Amino acid sequence: MEYQANNHRYSDMEYRRCGNSGLKLSALSLGLWHNFGNIDPIENCRAILLRAFDTGITHFDLANNYGQPSGSAEENFGRILKKDLLPHRDELIISSKAGYYMWPGPYGEWGSKKYLFASLHQSLKRMGLDYVDIFYHHRPDPDTPLEETMSALDLIVRQGKALYIGISNYQAEEAKKAFDILKKMGTPCLIHQPKYSMFVRWVEKNLLSLLEKEGVGCIPFSPLAQGLLTNKYLDHIPADSRAARKLQNGAMSEDDITPDNIKKARQLAVLAAERGQSLAQMSLAWILKDQRVSSVLIGASKADQITDSVQCLKNYRFTEQELKRIEQILAN
Repeated sequence: MEYQANNHRYSDMEYRRCGNSGLKLSALSLGLWHNFGNIDPIENCRAILLRAFDTGITHFDLANNYGQPSGSAEENFGRILKKDLLPHRDELIISSKAGYYMWPGPYGEWGSKKYLFASLHQSLKRMGLDYVDIFYHHRPDPDTPLEETMSALDLIVRQGKALYIGISNYQAEEAKKAFDILKKMGTPCLIHQPKYSMFVRWVEKNLLSLLEKEGVGCIPFSPLAQGLLTNKYLDHIPADSRAARKLQNGAMSEDDITPDNIKKARQLAVLAAERGQSLAQMSLAWILKDQRVSSVLIGASKADQITDSVQCLKNYRFTEQELKRIEQILAN
């Protein structure tokens, strides 16, 4: 069936300015880390992507190694883009990354200029694109000079292969060095993508304040702790869950589902219900309450999860009592 986009897709979505740039991102962005590889049904991938766009999500986040096998998420996204979304290309923000292992030999991972250029070329080919909107360095490289990695990102922008550049998984100190180098080159960093949820809060120590000071956007990934901050694991491990499927590529394992985490999740779910939200909706709202967050990355294995997640935008305000109660639950 030929796809016809929802004419009202922009009416209920919130768009936030990304740092000090002129770019606005949908408050929720769709990440294709899992559920978009060749091991996943392509029609389900298509249903998720189109539902996301129909709800006003304009940002689709990929990386060279996403999907099983690595690269297959970009290939499947490219197929769906060509079939359904190509007329809307100028309404989309498409991002990719390079930094993790992708192919054998000394040029298949980390942060050398050789690797970053080769990886982006492969990503563009897989997706059928001339350029990506955002290209990230996916993780710091302990062996390559930061100046080389940042100069590669700068050159990629100057060559028109990406409009903006970002970094991911950088601690505050190394992020500051990267920002300074990029500003001197004339290609400021647009965005930082850190891991952040109620269970993982290292960014609160000094990264969020740094991003605000530097005018860099923030787009947290794993806001639901890969499913721990949803109702999915409150009673048992579902057979179709990431943990049960024993996926590679950073997926959660059964060892992550500890009694302590389940106890906290159950208590948080009670509070969420009192707010008229699911645990997942409240967990997303908890991150979005901070205006330093430009967008939050969600994943989905079913299209209905997109619809459910977007409901968090109806209420991301918390009373002081609610915030105190959340802190007490997480501290116990």
